[in-house]
Amino acid sequence: MKPDELIRLSRLGTATVYEASRREGLIDIPLFQLIQGSRAAGPARTVLCGQDDNLMVHAVIEQILPGEVVIMGMPEPTPVALIGELLAIQIKLRGAAAVLVDAAVRDVEELVGLGLPVWGRFIRTKGATKTKVGDLNVPVAVGGTSIYPGDIVVLDADGSVCVWQERAVEILAEAEARFEREARLREKLTGGEMSYDLHHLREIVEKGRRNP
Repeated sequence: MKPDELIRLSRLGTATVYEASRREGLIDIPLFQLIQGSRAAGPARTVLCGQDDNLMVHAVIEQILPGEVVIMGMPEPTPVALIGELLAIQIKLRGAAAVLVDAAVRDVEELVGLGLPVWGRFIRTKGATKTKVGDLNVPVAVGGTSIYPGDIVVLDADGSVCVWQERAVEILAEAEARFEREARLREKLTGGEMSYDLHHLREIVEKGRRNP
């Protein structure tokens, strides 16, 4: 996707993008958003670490391209920190748009001060080893979704969703159309109309009462 298209996706947000994608690609885990108000969207740079080990995080840094979202996972997500301040400094210098860690992060105050958008499954002090060789640029399963290198990952305060790269332009168009529909609906709701009637939900309830 073009840079301006990625910006548009990040502004639309995960909920709108997820619904526009027919509810596919949800990264269905609780995530800590370290920098309040941060949003990001970019192609995935994937890192599959050895269990409780961050050797491959060190290895991937030289491959990161500007605008990428670095996805870090391991065979079983555990509260072991794969990233802290010193790794984050290097990742930011490479121009990454964001980092998603399906494990723990630490040095939280320093990471916030650094300004690199980071989302993590856990916040823990326990550090990783640096002895196990994993894989780079391979599919990484996070929250029930397999993220392939180059897939578009969108992140905000609600969490994260993955958009498969072959559908990215299509989903952007549908997400923008959905946003416009919701804007019109918002005007009606602020004018006093109710979703109960606008979505014809009253009819469903009343029909259910008549036919228990």
